[in-house]
Amino acid sequence: MGESPALKKALSERQLRMIAIGGVIGAGLFVGSGVVIRATGPGAFLTYGLAGVLVIMIMRMLAEMAVSNPSTGSFSDYSRAALGDWAGFSTGWLYWYFWVVVVGFEAIAGAKIIQLWMPGAPLWLTSMILLALMTATNLFSVSSFGEFEFWFAGLKVAAIIAFLVLGSCFVFGLWPGKSMDLSNLTEHGGFFPLGAGAVTVGVVTVIFSMMGAEIATIAAAESENPQKAVARAANSVIVRIAVFFVGSAFLLTCILPWNGPELAASPFVSAFEAMGIPYAQHIMNAVVLTAVLSCLNSGMYSASRMLFVLAARREAPPQLMKVSASGVPVRAILASSVIGFLCVIAAAFWESTIFTFLLNSSGAVIIFVYLLIAISQTVLRFRNGSEGLSVKMWLFPVLSLVTIVAMIAVLVQMYIDGSTRSQLLLSLGAWAVIIGLFFANRWFLSRRPAPAAQSDGAAAPARVVVLANQTVESGELLAELRRMGATEHTRFHVVVPVNPIEMGTGETHGPLEIWDETRHRAEKRLQRTVDALREDGFEADGELGDYRPLRALATAVAAFGPDHIVISTLPPETSVWHRFDVVDRARAEHHLPVTHVIATAHAQGSPA
Repeated sequence: MGESPALKKALSERQLRMIAIGGVIGAGLFVGSGVVIRATGPGAFLTYGLAGVLVIMIMRMLAEMAVSNPSTGSFSDYSRAALGDWAGFSTGWLYWYFWVVVVGFEAIAGAKIIQLWMPGAPLWLTSMILLALMTATNLFSVSSFGEFEFWFAGLKVAAIIAFLVLGSCFVFGLWPGKSMDLSNLTEHGGFFPLGAGAVTVGVVTVIFSMMGAEIATIAAAESENPQKAVARAANSVIVRIAVFFVGSAFLLTCILPWNGPELAASPFVSAFEAMGIPYAQHIMNAVVLTAVLSCLNSGMYSASRMLFVLAARREAPPQLMKVSASGVPVRAILASSVIGFLCVIAAAFWESTIFTFLLNSSGAVIIFVYLLIAISQTVLRFRNGSEGLSVKMWLFPVLSLVTIVAMIAVLVQMYIDGSTRSQLLLSLGAWAVIIGLFFANRWFLSRRPAPAAQSDGAAAPARVVVLANQTVESGELLAELRRMGATEHTRFHVVVPVNPIEMGTGETHGPLEIWDETRHRAEKRLQRTVDALREDGFEADGELGDYRPLRALATAVAAFGPDHIVISTLPPETSVWHRFDVVDRARAEHHLPVTHVIATAHAQGSPA
């Protein structure tokens, strides 16, 4: 088999920089800020500040872990390392579930904006077209995703900067015919018309509008210098949130009365109209559409990369690791887009039932993920210390523990608030299902009986195909092969599938390096095994096979023409091959004597 293609390091420094800058700017800021201001009052910018501090803390903790161990490819690995396999499994699948639902929702939101210009356009069809376009963008190449996101983010950032500049001039008296005016902060019931506690209530809504800051750390894995990119993204998020969110919310509350009807629609449109900017509605609708498409584009990217990593960690079908010649995980992208399309269909035909359920069941998921990131950083820092860390969480452990408590408080607030309680409960239900699937899978593997090693057929076969992966250098396998070839006339042909799951690279390497490192390890193990057999006087050669073991075996049998097959696996409770009946299926397909050797991984290998 030829070398498996790998995800390409195709994101430029320019693209990464803009992805990092625009990652937190979504439609939630342009549209949802009006809801926050009406629920909080003029002090809404403090709400944005509090939520921003939480996101900044999470990003800093994520950066500490990612910079010190950037090869893992996903923050689900940090949960796994800190809390166990159940945490890594649930973090990865929760994050994937969150984004595939968001992708469907954003496609519908974009279609509704297009309907403002094209009232006759069917909502479901327009949504499908938008989703198909962004799927195609991700399928084409990593650089095409980066280029689209560069321009989408650029337009969002340009719109926010324009508002900040024009709004500041309008509020502070630099606007023609306008003097400095901050009266809207106090004239309509005071600075806290709904009470100071309302500031904290709005944090629940605001933190969702800031989601996506972590995307820059995922995208950084496909750059030439992921450590530098992660550190830069974590540091720049402070300025981005302070300027874009807090600054925008402050200007909006200065320009518009917090209880005025102008906030019912898009507050940015109303603010531009108050300043006398022509065509404000059409301009901002175009900006919001850009923000929606950006979220759709980056959401598809994030979901597919997380699914790729889950497959590499033996927690999703291994076929999802397949990448195209241009270096993108095609199957992972298509699998993620299918769920997005199903969400669009559900919104078209079952909006009040299935679609509402999907939205509510993913409503608190991102908070769960952020909470697991915070707990993981705290556990790993206590466990490993700070030696060698180039990026560190500030004032550890105080700020880490405060952040954990604050995230839990956000979840408690969601339960107290009747409008968000169902989201929390259904999201907890989704998490429970995922954890249940994890333990069900573990139970299933533990219940499989361990077959005894056996040898069928002649005592000294002439031509033997050996299929093994992480056990290829094991003492048990080599002992069995030497026993079978006692006459020294046996010829061995060793086949090692190039599979990150069984090879163990999926547990230590991210999507960028998985295939190269897997092939490198497989070649070294194969060569050592062949050399060991040759030292004993046997004729031996070998090859690297397809990542699917039965496909690799079929190719070797057709080319080598053996009279005996040896398959070496790990014990049943840890063997993926045992789970999928590789040995029994090999016997059924090839009608040859098959010896099954149960072995342990060689010390130089990684257990799967």
